[in-house]
Order: sequence, then structure tokens, then C-alpha cells
Amino acid sequence: MKKFGLLLVGGIAAIVLLANLGPMIGLAISLVILYFAFKKFMRSETTSGKIGWAIIGLIALCASVSNVPSIIGLIAIWVLYVVYKQWNDNKSVDKEPEDPFASFEKQWKELKQFD
Repeated sequence: MKKFGLLLVGGIAAIVLLANLGPMIGLAISLVILYFAFKKFMRSETTSGKIGWAIIGLIALCASVSNVPSIIGLIAIWVLYVVYKQWNDNKSVDKEPEDPFASFEKQWKELKQFD
């Protein structure tokens, strides 16, 4: 039953991730443009250069702010990671070898009954 729950949560997270993939790419691109615009703004020596890079930076900032809901996609990636780890933890528990000395006390009592 736990596997079914993990599969269900993982499926929902995958759908949310796919739905937010476009805005996530847009956010990444706009943040890169904003970073380079800021770097160029700081290095620019002329007033017209600073104004131009400031305008480009403001446009990139507006694009970044409009793509903030794509953070839900990042949360979906984290949920998929947790589901993957839980799925693998369950497999390692299932394949654990039996300890030959786990039932030692039980067998010892059985041997004492014959004496």
C-alpha cells in the first residue's frame, strides 16, 4: 500500500513539474539576463550605458517576477527526489538478508524441552 501512495504522490509531482517546466525555463533565462545586465551596469562608465543596462535589467526583473510561481515546479522536483529516496529505502529493507541468530532463543528453548 505504501508503494501505491508513493506512486500516486510521484505521479502528481511529475504532472506539476511538467506543467511548470516552461515557467521554470523562463525564470532561469530571465535571471541569467538580469545577472548579466547587472554586471554590465556596474562596469559601464557612460550615463547612457548605465541607463540602457538599467532598462534591460528592469525588463528582466519584471520577467523574473512574473515567473515566480514556477517555484512550485522546484518543490515538485524536491517531492520527486523524496519519493525516489523512499522507494529505494523500501527496496533495501525488503532485500535484507535473514539473520541466522535471530531465532536462537526460540530454538534453544525447543532443545531444552527434549532434555
